[in-house]
This record gives sequence, structure tokens and C-alpha cells, in this order.
Amino acid sequence: MILTENKTITFRQEVHPSDYDAVKHILASTGFFRPDEVDVALELVQEYLTSGDESGYHFFFVDVDAETVGYTCYGEIPCTIKNYDLYWIAIDSSHRRGGLGRQLLHKTEDAIRTSGGRFIYIETSARALYQPTVEFYLRMGYELVAELKDYYDRNDSKLIFNKPL
Repeated sequence: MILTENKTITFRQEVHPSDYDAVKHILASTGFFRPDEVDVALELVQEYLTSGDESGYHFFFVDVDAETVGYTCYGEIPCTIKNYDLYWIAIDSSHRRGGLGRQLLHKTEDAIRTSGGRFIYIETSARALYQPTVEFYLRMGYELVAELKDYYDRNDSKLIFNKPL
């Protein structure tokens, strides 16, 4: 728990049933994701709530004054030796630019490192909307290692970043 400017900030890995609605709200607030993308994110939360660690998905949440305002979802990449995907990272738009994303990513990296993770991979869109996301990953020490042209749609390439741990 961190106390800053009269706010209590808590990071947790425990997934609560209420996190399903929190993730839905967080992703909607960003303006980045299509409804089908939000549905996929919610499926991962539900899969964890149903199957726990057996789902292969792991989460970190950040709560500000007991309100969930950000999260990551990550998991070990099948058929690799301790490489991980960061499937989702999102901070509610009302809490962006305050360092929570950076702290949340560090916590996630530490958890992956502790479990023996060697590399983290992140995929994102190359659309102009995602330029701040791309810059964030670069500032956080990730390297752009591949671009798959027109992957998501015409003029919407997939960018793949990685970072050794």
C-alpha cells in the first residue's frame, strides 16, 4: 500500500468477481478498444474466476482509494521456455499520466521475473491512436522487434515488443 496526496494506492494479484465489471469500465474509459476486444479481455477475467491459476492467466490490479483503476493480464507463452505475453495493460482514463501504468508494469515484470520468466512480449497496434502506448513501451525498456503489416486491418499493423528480464 502506498499513500500519496491523500490517496491510498494498493497493488494486488488477487482477482475478485467485481474485477470483471472494473475491467469493462477501465477498457471503455480509454477509448482504445473495440467491443470485440473488450469481450476478449472479459473472457480472460472470467476464465480466471472459473479456473484460477489453471487458466494460465495472471493479473495485477491497482486500486486507488479502494476503486480498481488499472490492471495487467499476462501469462506464460505455450511451447516456450519461460517467455511471457503481456496480454493487457490499461489504466482508467481519469488516472492516466500519474505513473500508475509504470508502477503496474514494474510490479508485473517483477512477478514474471520471480516466476523465472526470461522475456516479456507485448503486441499493440501501429495506428496513430496507439503512439503514446508505443512511446510508453519504449520508455519502459522494451524493444520493437517486429511489425506485421496490415495485421489487424488495412493500415493497422501489429507491433511486437520484447524485453529481457
